[in-house]
Formats: sequence, C-alpha cells, structure tokens
Amino acid sequence: MKLFIASDIHGSAYWNDLMLEKFNTEGCDYLVLLGDILYHGPRNDLPRDYNPKSVISRLNPYSNKILCVKGNCESEVDSMVLDFNVQSEYLTIFDGSIVICATHGHREVPKTADSQILLCGHTHVPLCEARDNYQYINPGSVALPKESSPNSYIIYEKGKFTWHNLIDGRCYMEYTCGTALSSSNR
Repeated sequence: MKLFIASDIHGSAYWNDLMLEKFNTEGCDYLVLLGDILYHGPRNDLPRDYNPKSVISRLNPYSNKILCVKGNCESEVDSMVLDFNVQSEYLTIFDGSIVICATHGHREVPKTADSQILLCGHTHVPLCEARDNYQYINPGSVALPKESSPNSYIIYEKGKFTWHNLIDGRCYMEYTCGTALSSSNR
C-alpha cells in the first residue's frame, strides 16, 4: 500500500492542484488528508489562490481514493459539498504489522494500544519524533507552512515515510518504522 499524506490545504486552489499533480505522479493508492481542507481559519493569512469552491470541485473526483480526518477548520456544511467523509476525528490504517492512527492534532485523541505511528497535521510544521511507545509524524502543510518549513507532503510505503517538498518533489527527510530519523537540507 502506497499512501500520499497531506494536511492543511486551507482552501488554496493553487497548492491543492499542485498536491493532486504530485499524487497522480507518485502513483499512490490513497490520499490521506489530515484536515483543514477548505477554510483558512482566523489565525492564518489567506493562502495563495484561496478558492474553496475550486478545491471542492478538484477533490471530489478523487473521493474513492481519499481517507480524511476532521480538522479544526472543518464545518458541518463541508459534508454537504465534499463527496468523502470529513467528519471523522481519527482513522486507523493497517498495513501488515504496522498500525497507523491519524488525526488532525488539535485535540488529544487516544492512540490505540497497537498503533506504532500517530499521524497529525495542525501545526503546519513537518516533524518526526519518538514519543513514549510510538512515533509522532506530521507532514507539515500543503498551503501554509510555518517555521521556515517547505510546502510539503509525505509518501508512505512499506513502513517508510518520506517528506517531500511540494514545489520540486525533492525528499528532505525520511523515517523507516523502527529506525532513527534521517534528514537532508530542505
């Protein structure tokens, strides 16, 4: 199973289109969205080409390939316009012996006892960090990166997570389940 993991599109048609282009190029089975899809939220500036209606029309054709969790900027009306579920607080992905729990990250969601990985968005900062008995992984933000991080996404395949710059697709950090993090210059 090959996953494309992204978060925090915040209604940017420009960054959403670039994300979908990379999703198609990477040949992934599923697009895992970690919330904050359509709206920018009161603490964020408007992202480039802010156009939630465009994001809706471009994501809906992929509805059978999207796994999504609810972010702090999602609203109930999003369920009326998006053809995939945007109201789940968390989801669990099973890949053989690897169990991945995904949530947006704005609330403390109990990680299942079997989960080795906790995927979160929300902070807009890419991160891979060992915590207690699991690995915390954040892809950063597609549209509004923070702390000088790049617009980014993660590719997951066969126990390996690779962080990529959304602009040029270059890998800048990687983690293989059960090993130490490795990174290169962003």
